Amino acid sequence: MTILFAPSEAKREGGSACLDRDSFCFPELYEKRLEVALRYSELLEKGPLEKIKKVTGLKDEKQIERYRTNIFEAPVMKAVERYSGVAYEYLGYETLAPGGREYIDEHLIIFSNLFGPLCASDKIPDYKLKQGEHIEGFAPEKFYKEHFSDALDEYLQKRGTVVDLRAGFYEKFYKIESPHITMKFLKNGKSVSHWAKVYRGKVLREMAKRAIMDEESLLAMDIENLGIVDIKQIKNRKEIVYEIVQ
Repeated sequence: MTILFAPSEAKREGGSACLDRDSFCFPELYEKRLEVALRYSELLEKGPLEKIKKVTGLKDEKQIERYRTNIFEAPVMKAVERYSGVAYEYLGYETLAPGGREYIDEHLIIFSNLFGPLCASDKIPDYKLKQGEHIEGFAPEKFYKEHFSDALDEYLQKRGTVVDLRAGFYEKFYKIESPHITMKFLKNGKSVSHWAKVYRGKVLREMAKRAIMDEESLLAMDIENLGIVDIKQIKNRKEIVYEIVQ
């Protein structure tokens, strides 16, 4: 089982130690990550303020100062703990039992706008790179798709069922060619973006609590305020459609 997940704009500060090769999965591709991180770090340390505002999505200079540091000397923490947006709030990693946290560490891949595909336990520094923004014309999503897709294909093929809980944007980093499961969340019959983040986090939490490892167990999960209304097979993708009942 592998679950693919999006990052969040919101992040926690703090951590310990700093970046090194052991911080990441796919260690053979560490230099590729460095290539992107170097571009980002140089812009944040030395670039003009207007460009930094654009790449971070921030307007407040005091907020920007938080990120104008050498990213290679900044403290790191687990990626799943670094991200603190809506989906991560509802995942509640820190409040899971040890077995649930171990499940997340072992089975979750997060697609960072800066660092590319990360295992949940990979250790990353605080950063701010707005979704879809380029670094001086350099597109991280295209770079990671080119250099990491083969490694991800091989990784996923060895690990059974794949559940893709990413927002659609992150297909630009990696498009799954093998059979996989996605989820769609409806409220009053319509797709919803905020609630989708909430329920991606809730679904992931329930998967961790129950140590879900296959499609049959996934479909059998009883999740509060969610009901399956349809299951669609679209080429290599099985889409589970949930209705939010509140």
